[in-house]
Amino acid sequence: MTVSSVCTEARALSRCVCDWLRAHSLSLSVWSCVSICVLLHYCSVCQTKSWKKLKSMVHYSPFVVSFKKRYPWVQLAGHAGSFQAGENGKLLKKYCECEQLCLQKLMHDSLRPFVPGYYGIVQRDNQDYNLMDDLLADFDSPSIMDCKMGSRTYLEEELVKARERPKLRKDMYEKMVAVDPSAPTPEERAQQAVLKPRYMQWRETLSSTATLGFRIEGIKKADGTCNTNFKKTKHKEQVMKALEDFVDGNVQILKSYLQKLQELRGVLEHSEFFRSHEVVGSSLLFVHDCTGRARVWMIDFGKTVPVQPPLTLDHRTPWVEGNREDGYLWGLDNLILIFSSMLPATAP
Repeated sequence: MTVSSVCTEARALSRCVCDWLRAHSLSLSVWSCVSICVLLHYCSVCQTKSWKKLKSMVHYSPFVVSFKKRYPWVQLAGHAGSFQAGENGKLLKKYCECEQLCLQKLMHDSLRPFVPGYYGIVQRDNQDYNLMDDLLADFDSPSIMDCKMGSRTYLEEELVKARERPKLRKDMYEKMVAVDPSAPTPEERAQQAVLKPRYMQWRETLSSTATLGFRIEGIKKADGTCNTNFKKTKHKEQVMKALEDFVDGNVQILKSYLQKLQELRGVLEHSEFFRSHEVVGSSLLFVHDCTGRARVWMIDFGKTVPVQPPLTLDHRTPWVEGNREDGYLWGLDNLILIFSSMLPATAP
């Protein structure tokens, strides 16, 4: 291979890596830190490797693999474009005013130990981000699970707006029949479309959101396996099977999680923030590693909104449109019962 062709391969490699960085929402300033060592390494082997093999090596390069291993939330979250890697144990999440306001309040609430530390708004590449703790910073090859809490994942305002401007949605109809071909009514089938409120409420009946007050969104294990196929995980037995796989049958991890959930429930029941906010679309993030360390945090407050005083919420009362109840504590109660039932009666 000639020097000229080596340079050509190197330039192509440069573009390939830059494209990957953009696709995974990394600032290209990161590229400036790794470009020399990456290019020198791959230019040194391109004389003996085909370009097809070289591209494969880029995908599995130490930098790429270590990034995915270091930040598994990128894969689990399903919206990698919302995040960027920060510095010194921090990460950046695309700015959301609602989440910013919630995190600011939570820094002064009794729930502070159960949410990411928040450090204000920063700007990168002309985009605003909320700067917060990377909750995985102290873990070694962690396993993580995202559980979306509550008996609904849409705000009451979303239903009202959708009804004020009714629009038949073919895309939502297609999503519906892809999951359950028998779900549409004869009228919806004839129209090949559904209204958004109908779709939103139908969607909640598929999973344990409706039956247990929470649902598993995704699980990423230390061995690299990632599963987000929980749309039809609806019953207690199905949830238990997923949880057993998540902890690999480790009783001590189960006990640690149960303790953390019980502690969280106690704090939630006395939190001023919690009783005065409708908490919708928020998740519990479960994290553990091979050392036995396990933690649980509340995350994602983009749909957490205050209720008008003097109204307060108990988060257990069944939702009826207008009462703003979200079923968060009902779901947490069920989650605690499930974890408890998974522990052997003789567990120390």
